[in-house]
Amino acid sequence: MSFPASADAPGSDGSSLVAVLGYDFADPGLLVKALTHRSWCAENEGASNERLEFLGDAVLGLVIAEYAFEDQPELPEGQLAKIRASVVSAPALAATAREIGLGKALRLGHGESSSGGSEKESILADALEAVIGAVYLDGGLDAARSLVVRLFADLIDKSASAPGGHDYKTRLQEFVARRAEPSPCYQVTTDGPDHDKRFHAVVSVTGQSHGPATGTSKKRAEQAAARLACTALESSVPNLVS
Repeated sequence: MSFPASADAPGSDGSSLVAVLGYDFADPGLLVKALTHRSWCAENEGASNERLEFLGDAVLGLVIAEYAFEDQPELPEGQLAKIRASVVSAPALAATAREIGLGKALRLGHGESSSGGSEKESILADALEAVIGAVYLDGGLDAARSLVVRLFADLIDKSASAPGGHDYKTRLQEFVARRAEPSPCYQVTTDGPDHDKRFHAVVSVTGQSHGPATGTSKKRAEQAAARLACTALESSVPNLVS
């Protein structure tokens, strides 16, 4: 899912992140703490984000495991573990943190800030986990789950399709190509607020429509609709969608 870059100047209260995250803190101090690096604490009073990072890491792992387990029922344990590992990794976390402009809101010591700390992979990854931990403490598991799914659903899809060949749109396209039939046609509608938009897709293939299927992005909705079509075709024409 794409997120607009934070356009506000860096701020110690993290206000530039609130709209991007789509979550309003009942206790804004938790977000401030999540954005506070230990280098800032060495020059000022206060606690760093390290404890929240520890908590957020556990919450993130749980939510990713739960989501992959439910979203990819055909995958064995080994593949699910690979998906979780690819998402809960420093490079993936840092890339997501950059996408939402998290670095601009970090509270860093002067030395760390002057050396480019707001772009360092480890600092960004740790801070994003701390933010997840803060959301969990402030709003509970449902709030944390909603944030994690919004941030990482597309990456889970990519991770799932890479090792196991579960890109359903590609499988469906290959199926119609083998039968010399027209390409699948997708129709997508949306509803919901901008920060929590839902996409609904219907795919027409071999003279039949499948869906609607819902996702947190257009790509996810189309993949879900293609999955419905693949399942139906596998039932009617065994071994042709594999």
